[in-house]
Amino acid sequence: MATEAYAARNPDEIHTDVLSSSRQACYKGRDAFYACLEKESDKKQTEIASKGLLYPAECKASREEFVNHCRASWVKHFDALYCKNKSLKRLLDDKDSRRGV
Repeated sequence: MATEAYAARNPDEIHTDVLSSSRQACYKGRDAFYACLEKESDKKQTEIASKGLLYPAECKASREEFVNHCRASWVKHFDALYCKNKSLKRLLDDKDSRRGV
């Protein structure tokens, strides 16, 4: 029912932010931002992103590009996924170090 109401309201509207070229720009901005996070991981993290993600000021320009090219819901999703993967990696690395091998 909700999709029918939405379709009836906006039958000809094209959301340009989900087209292939826009998605590619979003992914490029995302990859540049997370590459900056990895490269600058030893710096003090002072800026706040969504989902509790902190990043250094050196990555501010790439963060702005990422946010400008992606939907806000996508940015939150990618931030949550990045944080989850980092936590999992840290947990797995910590587990290996405690094995006593």
